[in-house]
Formats: sequence, structure tokens, C-alpha cells
Amino acid sequence: MPLIFLCGFVAIALWSLVEHRFARWGVAGPAALALAGAVLVFIDVNGFADAIAGDAAEHVVELILAVLLFVDACEVRGGIFGGEGRVIARLVLIALPLSLLAVVLSGVWIVPELNVFVLLVIACVVMPTDFSPAAELLRSPWIPPRIRQILNVESGYNDGLVSPVFAMALAAAVALPALLAAADGGTISTDALSPDAQAQLEENLTEFAVAFFGAVPATVIAALIGVVFGGLFGLLARLALTRGWAAPSGIRYVMLLVPLLAFGTATVSTIAANGFVAAFVAGLIYRLMRTRGTAEHTIPHAEVLLVEEAGTLAANLVWFVLGAMTVVVVLDGFDVRLLVVAALALTLFRVVPVYVSMLGSSVPWRERTMIGFIGPRGTATIVFGLLAFNRLPEPEAYDVLAVTVFTVVGSIVLHGLIAPQLATRGRRLGLEA
Repeated sequence: MPLIFLCGFVAIALWSLVEHRFARWGVAGPAALALAGAVLVFIDVNGFADAIAGDAAEHVVELILAVLLFVDACEVRGGIFGGEGRVIARLVLIALPLSLLAVVLSGVWIVPELNVFVLLVIACVVMPTDFSPAAELLRSPWIPPRIRQILNVESGYNDGLVSPVFAMALAAAVALPALLAAADGGTISTDALSPDAQAQLEENLTEFAVAFFGAVPATVIAALIGVVFGGLFGLLARLALTRGWAAPSGIRYVMLLVPLLAFGTATVSTIAANGFVAAFVAGLIYRLMRTRGTAEHTIPHAEVLLVEEAGTLAANLVWFVLGAMTVVVVLDGFDVRLLVVAALALTLFRVVPVYVSMLGSSVPWRERTMIGFIGPRGTATIVFGLLAFNRLPEPEAYDVLAVTVFTVVGSIVLHGLIAPQLATRGRRLGLEA
């Protein structure tokens, strides 16, 4: 195991010992662990860059995201769409696609040397929302309960909807350079390529064809896998608890294993479906089947505790990695134009699509503004960014890494530090008035 990750485990362990004390001072875990990563990465900067570019790192971050998606889905309350079906549909089916399109179109103008597939990868990296860097903001009494519910449900759904688009765009972005390199006079020639290069080209083209033409079937199959695993184990958990065959401590293990089973089954080579969609759908259906017939329609906290804590631990490692990534980006050098893309993604490209999607809705303008401006980026963005960095060739890989860092660090500052302070001051002024 690389030394930097051992240091990361030590940092997480030490932070866990003092987290409660620092939380009272307003110091959030993501910021503290990112700072630790930024400092400790100097032990072996090159070793860290090599480690996150390896296959093992790719598989680890995939499993992390699968567990986090499952947890998000399990926390949705009030039906599949949290009782806000129309609003959620507007946000994920109108606002999110418009945001992705805005990033791609602006990228064509701001960084024209990046091809459209790389820009679509960047869009899928920077637009999913995640409240891990802004938990204090979400808990603020300044935010009405309805808006808090809408934002929570949306943050889970947009990850699941973006993931198949991300997979298709990433496969295309990986295959395109090899395809262009083999092109000669408008035709594809592999004669001049070495056997290894030919094999790599064929693998990239096959992966692209599967991702492009099989995106919809793979998503449907993944959803079915999620329904099967989530529905089956949700039903079995309810029956076992009702009959006294199981205790909450045993159900905790079931909840941790269900997303891993759904993700693992979906990504078996003979199935080749989208594991992220499978994990998210499994969480939705598990919750529905587990809570069917109950008054509150929520899973008891005693059962969710293990998978939540596992997700929190995994997210802590991701935040540590973010800090180390920031140093790698700064030392390697970056294109300042990518800062502009990240800034637009955090502000204009979130707010305007939300306003457009809410035209004619019952949501008041003040609450539309809240939804538009409260869109933090966190763990999902980091994980998608790491997956892209792992697969893309240079220099595109480092461009995606840079825009990932700028977006999440910018979100920590904007949503984790500035927004809570503004919310607190605004509330005080309102009380004084």
C-alpha cells in the first residue's frame, strides 16, 4: 500500500478522536481532512499520483460511490421522490441536462482544444450536487423543511442519472485519441500500429461501442438488478425482524452488503450494466420494501448505522485524497481557464437552469432562488473526477483533475464557509427587525 494512503488512515483516525471538539468551533471534517491531505502528500507526491492512476484506486472509488448512492437513496423520505415528484422531475430532467449542456457549450468556447467528449466528462464531474461539504448549511433553520427535502432527494437522483452519461462520455473520450491516431486519409489504418497498440485500440473502440449503443439497455438492466436485490433483501429484512429471526445488528450487515451485491452483479463482464444505477435503485427499493406498512416510512437508525458510518469513513478518505489532489494540480501546473469553468458551474450554470426548470411551478421565487444557489459539490464530483483521471490520456486527465479540484474547493468555500455565515447573519437581521 502506498505510504500516502497509510498516512491518510492515520489522519482520519486522529481526526475521529477530536472531531466533536472541532465541530463546536465550526471546523468541518471535509475541510480538515483535505488540509491534512494537502500537507501529507509532500511525503511522496509522485507516488500519490501513480497510486490514484492505478486500477486498484479505480475499483475502490467505484465501490465508495456505490455505497454512498445507496445511502442517499435510503434516506429519501415520503415515497420514491420524497413527496416532491414534480419538483424533482423538473430538477433532474430539465435543470440537470441544461446544466450539462451549458458546461459543454461554454467549454467549446473557453477551452476549444478539448474535444466535446472530454467536455461532457467534465460536465458530468462538476454538476452533481452533494451536501457533504455543506452539512451545516443544510441543517440551517434558514432553509425551510420543504427545500431541505427537495435538495436532499435531488442530490441523490442526479448522481444516478449522470452516471450512465458519464460512462458513455468517458468511453468516447478514451477511444477518440486512439481512433484519430490510427486515421490516415479519412480511413482507419492499424497496420502501422504495434500489436499492443492495436489491441488497446480495439479495446477502446469496443468499450465505446458498448457504452454508446448499450447505454439505455445497460441502465435498464442495472435498474432491474437494483430492484431485485433491493426488493428481495428489503422484504426479507422486514419479515425477519417481524418474526424475531433477526436483530437490528444483523440487518446492518445486510444494508452494507446490498449495494456491494447490486454493484458487483451489474458490473460482471457478461452483464456490463451500470453499477451506480443498480446501487442507487437498490437503495430506493430496499427502503420501500423494508418500511412497507410502517407509520413513518423510514428505516430505523439502528439498522442504517453501519452503512452510514462506512459511507462516512469512505467519504473521509475521499476528502483526504482531494487535499492531496490539490497539491498535485498546483505543482503540475494548470490552465487558468479551467477556473472559469469551475466558477460558472458553481454559480450561473446551476442557478439559471433551476430557474428555467421551475417556470410555471408552484415553488415560490424565494425558494427557487434557494434551490438554485444551494448546490454544493462534494464526494460524487471527486469520485467521478478520479475515475476520469484514471482512464483519460494526458494532458486531458490532468485537465479533468484540475477542474475537479477547483469545483470542490470552490464549493467548500462558497457553500461550506460563506453561505452559512450569510444565512446566520440574515437570520439575525430578520429577528432583529
